[in-house]
Formats: sequence, C-alpha cells, structure tokens
Amino acid sequence: MTPKAWIASLEAKVKGQAGHLQPGSDPSVLPGPIMIADRNNSRILIVDPKGRIIWQFPTAGDLTQGQTFVEPDDAFFGPKGYHILATQEDQFVLTEISAQGGHITFRYGHPGTSGSAAGYLDNPDDAMILPNGNMISADIKNCRLLYLSPSSLEPVHIYGETTTYCYHQPPLRFGSPNGMFPMANGDWLVTEINGDWVDEMTPDGQIKFSVHPPGITYPSDSNEVSPGTFLTAAYTKPGVIEEFNQSGTLTWRFAPTGTQALNQPSIAIPLPNGDILATDDWNHRVIVVDPKTNKIVWQYGHTGVSGTQPGYLNKPDGVDLAPPYSLMMTHAATVGIPPFQPSSAATPTTGG
Repeated sequence: MTPKAWIASLEAKVKGQAGHLQPGSDPSVLPGPIMIADRNNSRILIVDPKGRIIWQFPTAGDLTQGQTFVEPDDAFFGPKGYHILATQEDQFVLTEISAQGGHITFRYGHPGTSGSAAGYLDNPDDAMILPNGNMISADIKNCRLLYLSPSSLEPVHIYGETTTYCYHQPPLRFGSPNGMFPMANGDWLVTEINGDWVDEMTPDGQIKFSVHPPGITYPSDSNEVSPGTFLTAAYTKPGVIEEFNQSGTLTWRFAPTGTQALNQPSIAIPLPNGDILATDDWNHRVIVVDPKTNKIVWQYGHTGVSGTQPGYLNKPDGVDLAPPYSLMMTHAATVGIPPFQPSSAATPTTGG
C-alpha cells in the first residue's frame, strides 16, 4: 500500500469519532495528520487534524523479546514514506521502524550504552533517512555530525573531530550540534548549542555561513523555510520560535507571555499554508501558530498537564507531517534522489 493510501486507510477507521483538540483549534490549518514523538510516554503517535490518534508505536506485539523502545526524542518519515527513523537521544540509539509493519527493522547504536567508536553514539539527535537510503544524525556529546550507511557500523563520513570538548570551529569541530537539516540547494543547516550558532554546510564540509539566531541562547533544530529564511526554536523557559536570515536579521518572532508562554520548545517546522507547527515540550503540547496573527490556531495536548490518555502528551519532543507532506518526502520530491553524497575529497577532520 502506498504511504498516502495507508494514511487514508487509518483516517477512515476513526471517521465519526470525537477528536481531542483544545478549544479554538482549527483542523483546516493542517494539510493532513502529524507524527509526534511523545518522548516521556515512550511512544510515537500519528494524530489527525481533528485530534484523533490513528496510529501508535509500539503497541502489543510490536517489540520482540528483549527489544525496548524508550524515550524517542524525534521521529521523521523516510523519503519514500514507508519507514520512520526515531532518535532515542538518552538511549544512544537510532531506531528505524516499518510504519505499516509496526516493527523495528534496523538499529544503529547500543541502547543504554554511549560511546564514540564505530557503532556507538552519545546523545544523537534528529536522525533522518536520506533519499539514497543512508542516514544522517547529529551526535551531540561527541561534538560531531554523522553520515551513516545501514550496511556498515563504520560511518561513511564524520564531520568534525570526535571529542568531548565541543566548541564552534566548523568544519573541524562543532559546539554540541543538535540538528542537521537538509536545505533546498543540497546543503545542510547545522545547529550548534554552544555559542548559539547556525551554519550552512555543504556535503563536502565547506561552511558557507555561520550566524547567531537573534536573541536566542539555546537554538534547537534550525531548518529552512525558504532560500535565505530559516526557522529555529529556543529551548528555554520562556521559549521562543523565530525566523531569521543568514545575516542574523530577525524576520518573525513568537514569544507569548502569561498562560501561553512557551516552555522549552525543541522544534518548529513550516507548513504548506505558511503556518508553523511546533512542539512545546514541557507544556506537553503540540501547536500550530499563525505568523500573521501570532496566535495559536491548533493545539493537541493540555497546557502544562501531562498524561497518556487521548488528548494528552508527556514532553513531546519531535514532530513531522505524515505522508505525503512529511519533511523528507517533500524534500526528495523537490531536490531529487539522491541529493547528498559526501565526496572522497571532503575536507573535515574525521575520526572514530
């Protein structure tokens, strides 16, 4: 079944059921269902625009004897929409899941054990499957970015020196990188926590620019809205979501106060209609913001209240659109396959 048809079949199963959105939410602002990495509930959900859970992992029988699935920080559909790659940051592992099969198909890393040798990770973040079948991931506490192949424990390429002393000196070293997102021109947009930096880096490891997101002390998961315009979340309390350009000029900011103040949002991504989809992690909610009005126009989760029942979340840390609107499916269709292949002439220091 195609991913689009699979999502449609899931939606059909809940047709007529009540949703669990917060008052004032407008389902029409979303193009379709969204996927949420519900970290502290150790699950991944797909929720439709009306706030109905249409898919969940894991459910009974999804894990084999001895398998665990704990605290997924992020989850993104692959470029063909058949697989999901979840990053379990505090478990030091990347987990690939068959969406329609509901089982784990591949893992990189050792659950519960950190390291820097081949096959090991230390606080990986925002891993994604590429159109050529390989994977990329930030590896925060190893101060590096990884280009991985599912056929080898040895990374295809390591961007940055493998070290525990993280500071901004790209491409030789990165200041605790927490995101490596694809750009429309085939480059990467890299976020560094230490020093508050966002960099554009080519697949060969050349740095085109480095900039401080304006007024932010902890940038998280910066990504491209359109050529020259970027979006980031500030993982702070109170939190901020903002757009800026490569000169560091602010073009839009969402920083509500009072009862709607953000509490450590970790990712914000643009929607096709120009709105912004974001996690508000420690408010236990996923929201859509209309930049024209600076109002929350859709919300799943109860502000400041965690839970497991429908309509509740517990530190949702990652979000993606479901097929056919997911980040990597859209990117693959726009850029082509494969858009990324590090050259053998790449210049960054590599190490294991």
